[in-house]
Amino acid sequence: MSEQMSLSTEMRYGCPAADQVLINRFYSVGYSYYFRQAKWALEIVDPDKKDLDTVERLDNFRPDFRVPKRFRADLSDYSGSGYDRGHLVSSADLNDEMMQNSETFLLSNMSPQTPKFNRQKWKELESAVRRLDENPKVLETYVITGPVFDFGHRITMIGQNDRNGVSIPVPSHFFKCVLAEEKNGRLKMWAFEMVNSSLRGSLTKYQVSTSYIEKRAGMLIWGNLTGPEIEKEKNKVRRMWKYKG
Repeated sequence: MSEQMSLSTEMRYGCPAADQVLINRFYSVGYSYYFRQAKWALEIVDPDKKDLDTVERLDNFRPDFRVPKRFRADLSDYSGSGYDRGHLVSSADLNDEMMQNSETFLLSNMSPQTPKFNRQKWKELESAVRRLDENPKVLETYVITGPVFDFGHRITMIGQNDRNGVSIPVPSHFFKCVLAEEKNGRLKMWAFEMVNSSLRGSLTKYQVSTSYIEKRAGMLIWGNLTGPEIEKEKNKVRRMWKYKG
């Protein structure tokens, strides 16, 4: 692990492998050249927990020029596709400062999401995680989010433009794994998997274990944490915290 990565606080509990790790000021992304999008995005929700007025959502979507051109998504790839540029690290998670919010609009932080998924149940989950972070018992909330490609489902492609020949597969599902570090030092884990489609019902319907997501996404999550208690927590489907939907 490079010195820069070791200094990224969101990676304290582990960083899955990726073709290219993109370290931003307030979150990190593990990018897949094959899928032309992130394998995962890792953040600490509201890392400074500042009691300040938040900035307005910037909506300055743009390519990430750190990614080689032949693997890089562009705005034209999403244009007219019928899919949203769906955030992995939510804009509302990082909105204390303009630079925080701006970085969440890099296309390396986006995956194709159906509008009814992105704007409804996925948004509800993002909001619920912020409610967890507001719990006075919680010191920090770590979140890793990413796509799942279930090849038992038909894979739709977007892009395939003349500019660089890039095509982007649409994920069949998305996952979100949450690690809450309480002020007493206790670690609690939750995990969710959702089909990239219009969904109904309580968020509890989409709860799974962290170990299930490791198998589905093909990555080790919170890999710096070891021992029987951690394995027990990873295999648990913990009761959902209380939140207002």
